[in-house]
Amino acid sequence: MMELNLSRVDYLQVGVTSQKTTKLFPGAVGKTQRIVVGDQDGLLQCLQMKKGDAQVIFKAVSPKGITRVELGGPVGGARERVFVSTGSEIKGYTKKGKNFLSFDTNLSEPIQSMFVEGADLFTCGNYVYNHYKDCKDTNYFLSADKISDVLCLPMEKNDDITPVLACQDRVLRVLQDAELLYEVEVPGPPVVLQLYGKEAGEEGNEILYGTSDGRVGLVQIGRFAPSHRWELPNEKRNGGVLSLDNFDITADGVLDLIVGRDDGLVEIYSYDEAEEPVQRFNHTLSESVTSVQGGCVATPGYDEIVCSTYAGWVLGLTSEQQTKGMGPSEVVITAAASSKIGSLKQELDNLQVKVSTEREKYQQSAGSKTAISAVPGFNINDKFVLNREDASYTLSLELQLPIDNVLLQSDVPIDLLDVEKNSAVVSYSACNPEEGNYLLATYRCQANTTRLELKIRSIEGQYGTLQAYVTPRVQPKTCQVKQYNIKPLSLHQRTHVFDDNRPLNTVKLTGQFSLAEIHSWVSFCLPELPERTPPGETITFHFMSTFLDTLLECVYSKGEAVFRSDNISTISILKDVLTKEATKKKIRLDISYDINDESIAYTLNLIHPRLEYQLLLAKKVQLIDALKELQVHEEDLTFMSPEYRQILEEADALQAEFKRQPCHLERLYGMITDLYIDKFKFKGVNVKGKVPALLEVLDNYDLQTLVEFFNTSA
Repeated sequence: MMELNLSRVDYLQVGVTSQKTTKLFPGAVGKTQRIVVGDQDGLLQCLQMKKGDAQVIFKAVSPKGITRVELGGPVGGARERVFVSTGSEIKGYTKKGKNFLSFDTNLSEPIQSMFVEGADLFTCGNYVYNHYKDCKDTNYFLSADKISDVLCLPMEKNDDITPVLACQDRVLRVLQDAELLYEVEVPGPPVVLQLYGKEAGEEGNEILYGTSDGRVGLVQIGRFAPSHRWELPNEKRNGGVLSLDNFDITADGVLDLIVGRDDGLVEIYSYDEAEEPVQRFNHTLSESVTSVQGGCVATPGYDEIVCSTYAGWVLGLTSEQQTKGMGPSEVVITAAASSKIGSLKQELDNLQVKVSTEREKYQQSAGSKTAISAVPGFNINDKFVLNREDASYTLSLELQLPIDNVLLQSDVPIDLLDVEKNSAVVSYSACNPEEGNYLLATYRCQANTTRLELKIRSIEGQYGTLQAYVTPRVQPKTCQVKQYNIKPLSLHQRTHVFDDNRPLNTVKLTGQFSLAEIHSWVSFCLPELPERTPPGETITFHFMSTFLDTLLECVYSKGEAVFRSDNISTISILKDVLTKEATKKKIRLDISYDINDESIAYTLNLIHPRLEYQLLLAKKVQLIDALKELQVHEEDLTFMSPEYRQILEEADALQAEFKRQPCHLERLYGMITDLYIDKFKFKGVNVKGKVPALLEVLDNYDLQTLVEFFNTSA
């Protein structure tokens, strides 16, 4: 295989961009393509590169920010018309910039995603899907959860119009007219959809999806059922997928897969003989990649990947060589290059003069008695996502401006975990838990850092708010506060499967509550639930603990709610929080429960391998210093057992893992203690006085002894 070498070239910077707001016009062979990009300031620009400079073909301004840019045209023909969504309005432009369409949909929520196929327009707000034919409302669908993206299978290969919605509850909803045809379960919350190849595969029914937890997959949308073709797991824990495209950058006659992620990673995958993706190239940018497009933009004959970032940079990863080889030969600067250097110097001088003038004006006005302080506004692109792999939350904060510092404050106990990509310096301040303040940490960022990623692990049963005070490097100093809810069952994640064969504990609540009230209480307890009450009289949700793999089923309707779980502590937390919420509303609840004693041993067996591993890791880390001292004094280490020699060889990796997961052992001890207390709480017995005896058993850990302690204590 040919080695892929791509170099970064910056073209221009626009305002902050949303997902899928950069497109390339189709181009003729041997000619460059035009770029069209829209930003959150409402500015749409069409650009063409000439002699290394971005020449503006046309500009169009909208009063509201642009949330999506799509290209459209006749079915099966060239897509040479630009459609943009701004607020609840759709605007259309020709390739020369003439505004041929201004269509106000009059929707109650702004358009977040859009797709154009011939005369058909598909739009989605947060929950509502609309289909327009020649700007006439044709179909409507209310989704049970937030919609992230929409597309339609190619009409030239499909008899029926088949829209597909990517929804936050880990499903793709396949529609027919205004009806739900079926749901496709995917491994994570899907964020972006893309047709596979130019025409959705040979049969026109294959689509790519990218999820917020970094997975990419290909699914075939059959007439009656889906077929999963392949899935790329996120083993390296890279960022969530924001953009996808198909383009033959390797020039082997087969389209490659291009992936843009929210941690700045751009990846290129080729397909092997089994038609499964294999990574060929990756490049890391310092900002979220909101759009990726393959084409030829700067120089005819040189393909490239055009990317746009959250902060507004439009750049190319080009196959054209950008650096000359080193050698004694004399460097010759062409007249064109000399002219460009001169114009750039002149532009830089003009900017410096302008900055000096504005700074003087500001200093004069700041000293005036009638001066009014104007706080500079800035956007924050933030994400708070639960990672299944290590049961932690990733908090990412991204600005268009460089970040000066971020202060974290929490009113619940949480752990901050190490992030390799994070170069900020963290310092902790003393805080008083009695005043409801469990964490005060400041991250001081290096110059030009526009994105900060943090990892947090919470404790289930303890809930409250995490606050992030974000201060950019801007004058006058200003700060924005972002709040994130730490929920009572914060380490649970939505799933589509539930095993009825597990030993399950059940709690049933009845009372004078409405469906909307019980839904708001359940969504207060659990993450990944829609804010709106889903349609229907009875609602069912399934969850899995990312820490222990225990399951939870929630089934509720007006006046009744039933919760089942193989972990008695999960049931206990739910019962306590829901009772408290009902008491606030002065609603009386009747509570009945059925406790399965077999679930205790089952949960302890789930904890066992994790606890055993952490105890062994802690023991190995304790031995490292002593073994290293021996290594210093002894030249020949053959007298050591193979186990000790292996510990020495893996010392750095073991210490790094132990550092990455501080308090992991204490967490597992805490879970076992809670399990013990909760088991007897449901029997009306207070066993808190026996906790020291339980900790003694844990210090000399043996699974069978622990199970016997649970069974004999009373």
